[in-house]
Amino acid sequence: MSNETPSVDPKLLEILVCPATKGPLEYDAVANELISPKARLAYPIREGIPIMLQDEARPLSDDERR
Repeated sequence: MSNETPSVDPKLLEILVCPATKGPLEYDAVANELISPKARLAYPIREGIPIMLQDEARPLSDDERR
């Protein structure tokens, strides 16, 4: 297994939207999450698969707001 940080295919990022707001997502490579600034949610990426369920997302803290 590689030590490289997993990444999200840029084409996938272009078509994925936040399920809550239908707005764009930003990729956080450090946390390996997709961030919805408008909804203030972070969707996890597990084994290279974005988990686009609001129940699985974590709320962003005030410090993490973008």
